[in-house]
This record gives sequence, C-alpha cells and structure tokens, in this order.
Amino acid sequence: MKIVLAPMEGVIDFAMREILTFDGSYSYGLTEFMRVNDHLHSKSQFTRYAPELLTNGKTQSGTPIYIQLLGQDKNWMAENAFRAWEMGALGIDLNFGCPAKTVNNHGGGAILLKEPSVVHGIVKQVRNAVPSELPVTVKMRLGFEDKTLAIENAKAIEEAGATSLAIHARTKLEGYKPPAHWDWIAKIKKQTTIPIVANGDIWSKQDAVNCIKKTSCESIMIGRGALSLPNLANTITANAKPYNWHRTCHLILQYAEYRRDQGNQNFVPNRIKQWLFYLKRQYLEAGDLFDVIKKLRDLNDITYIIKKNYL
Repeated sequence: MKIVLAPMEGVIDFAMREILTFDGSYSYGLTEFMRVNDHLHSKSQFTRYAPELLTNGKTQSGTPIYIQLLGQDKNWMAENAFRAWEMGALGIDLNFGCPAKTVNNHGGGAILLKEPSVVHGIVKQVRNAVPSELPVTVKMRLGFEDKTLAIENAKAIEEAGATSLAIHARTKLEGYKPPAHWDWIAKIKKQTTIPIVANGDIWSKQDAVNCIKKTSCESIMIGRGALSLPNLANTITANAKPYNWHRTCHLILQYAEYRRDQGNQNFVPNRIKQWLFYLKRQYLEAGDLFDVIKKLRDLNDITYIIKKNYL
C-alpha cells in the first residue's frame, strides 16, 4: 500500500512535512497550493512554499514533495509547472478540490469541477509542458454541488494524461462532514484505468484497511488523520505502535523550533494551537494543553508549559 501525505493549506507547511515524513512511511507528499493567477511565480516564491526544492525536492527523510498548483488559466498553470520542474520539482500536482469560498469565487479549486472540459484543458496543458517522465498528479473532490460529473471529471483527467488521481470522497458543499463516500471512489475506479488514490476519513489503520477493501485502490492519501496521529502512516505500513503523548509533545517542540523565526510573533503559537485541535482527537491531553495555552501569545511561554507539565 502506498501512502501520500495530503496538502492542507495553512496547516501542513514545510515544517509539518518534515515532522510527519520523518520515519519515511510516505511515498510522496504535496505542498500547500500555490495560487496561479496571471503571472509566473518567482523562484523565491517557489522556495518559500517548497523549501524542499533546495534539497533535491525531498524532505530530510528523503520523501519526495510534489508542488501543488491551483488556478484556472491553463497557460499560466503550464508556465508555472515548467518553472517548478526547472527548479528540481519531483512532481506537479493540480488542485481541483479546494473548497474555500474565496478560492472558488475567483474561479479556482473545486468550482472547476463544474466544467470537465476546462479541467481537461488544464491537465493536458500542464502535462505537455513538462517532461513525460515527471509525474503530473491531480487531486479532486466528487463534485461541487453534487456528484453528477464525478465520473466525467475523472475520465477527463485520465484522458488528459495525468499520472494518478487522488479523490477526496466528498463534494465541495459537503466540506468535511462524515461520511466520506468511498463507494463513489470504487465507482470511478471501475470506469477508469488511471491509478486512483483514495482520500477521506482515514483516521486509523483499520480505516485504511476498510478504505482499501471498499475502493479496491492500492494507494491512500491522509491529511487530518496524520495531524491527529503523527505516525499514522507508520502504523499502517509497518504496524507500528501509535505515538504516546510524551513523544508527540517532543514533536510539538520540534515544530516550534523549525518555525521559531517565521512570521509575526503570533504565527507559531497559533499554528501550535491549530495542531492541538487535531491532536485532541487522539490524545485527551491535547485538549487540556489547549485550555492552558489558548490565551498565551509568547512561544517561549508555551514551550515552557509543555516541558514542565509533560516532559
């Protein structure tokens, strides 16, 4: 079974990718999306989103990281994909799944699923812009308002030459409300030949087993589940024991050090609080820690409390 680390805008940044891929359990991961409008991003913008471009396109553990692009103009998408390849990207991923209203209102993300021909054009233009050996993967939802175009979109992506297709088994309007419709991934897989990566509601090893059985896919993508249990991928691939809270606290401190000098003074404290929101699904202590630090703004105060109370 192959496992892909999902892109999560504003959550799984480069520091989080380093932490989650540490044990080498992922086949590859994706960056947060780079929004493509009517211009070519500078090289410095690419390395800001993907510092891995400075280390042969991989995390410290050797996990390849693909550059995810989001946009509606096929020509500018292709230009930016080519630049990413020139800079050493090991793969390009195209985002047709983002449910954010601001993104959709500007013609990007999941709203493009209303027009399979446009999706096809973007994928084909990007595929033709980069060398044939470079993976061009796609991530989509089952649709925008409903699932009526799900199969048509998948076929359009396949016909345009994508390497693989990750499907988040919900529509845009469903957001993240359970359940994920794994049965729809199975339907799409039966009517296409492109490798399908199943995504949605995989929180445990048993969920992964159930998803593979339901969809007949050989690959899965995890995001929120990985944030909830940092070594989820390793529990799936190697039957590892889930990290205890003590180990996870060390990861929180590691994240703090990775990002200590990044952004304004509230940036890292807010990211840690955000991560605790996911961690409390797996660890009761995460909820307790959040209650203690929720009003704190100084990173040193937060790390002091973690070290004093949990290590």
